[in-house]
Amino acid sequence: MRYAIKKSLLAEVNERSSHTTPTPHGGGIAIAVTWFLGLVYLFTCKAIEPSLFYSLMCGSLLSFVSYFDDLYELSPKLRLFVQAVVSIAGLCALGGISRIDFGFLVFENQFITNTLAFLGIMWFINLYNFLDGIDGYAGSEAIFLAISGWLLFGGDHFLILIASVAGFLVWNWHRAKIFMGDVGSTLLGYTVAIFALYYQNSGFSIFIWIILFGLFWFDATLTLIRRYKNHEKLSQAHRKHAYQRLVQSGILHDRVVFLALGINLILLILGYSAFIQPSGSMGYFTVAVLVLYGAMKIVDKRKKFE
Repeated sequence: MRYAIKKSLLAEVNERSSHTTPTPHGGGIAIAVTWFLGLVYLFTCKAIEPSLFYSLMCGSLLSFVSYFDDLYELSPKLRLFVQAVVSIAGLCALGGISRIDFGFLVFENQFITNTLAFLGIMWFINLYNFLDGIDGYAGSEAIFLAISGWLLFGGDHFLILIASVAGFLVWNWHRAKIFMGDVGSTLLGYTVAIFALYYQNSGFSIFIWIILFGLFWFDATLTLIRRYKNHEKLSQAHRKHAYQRLVQSGILHDRVVFLALGINLILLILGYSAFIQPSGSMGYFTVAVLVLYGAMKIVDKRKKFE
């Protein structure tokens, strides 16, 4: 944080910002360093599956480049290229995805499954970046997902992730003293995607992670569709996500985070139900979508999507 201030590496206030004062960014480097050191420790203790370890470690390249993006604003083409390389490397480390079961539709063709997995990783990387826009929001979501993963699947890697993000969240809580930046948000999106694919390979329904991560992907996807229908330039920055509109309506950042955690508790119940009853995963996913759609309609009433 002191380095960012000294070098004037600040997120300036503009018409698309949800903060009111220039704030240091790139603080997600603390998450990345702690996370990767923790993973290495688990690996040396043989406390993590090698395929999961190598796949998660591929995110180190993403964090490295994203940190330089925070510092120097790299070109979008370079960022996408690195994201694609990391996504492919992560898939290879997992041994590829042999089967994706959506309940009503099962893909077993390796080209189709791995193409879908690649696109899913790319989307998770970017949508997590989109949803990192107010104090504590991205960090609290990561902690929620890590706690959920630990409760359902066990594994010390989830505890390492909780500790890594919680240490950062102390400095990012409203009002934030430092922002996560791309170095943190892209890494977290990548990590969630790898978890979903790894546990899919381990025999668990991919709907579990899709349900748990519903708050982020639903908001990002629906907002993108709405902007497309409005004939907006999709690459242009905006403040139209649900959490941003809630802040614009007068709700403080931390209150929005607590509201999000309330919805996440419902998603955890649905994710747990899909965990213990895999045959009903599609049904629980449908309920999750209805819950998220209802929440979005409430947000629309408070602050209209324009």
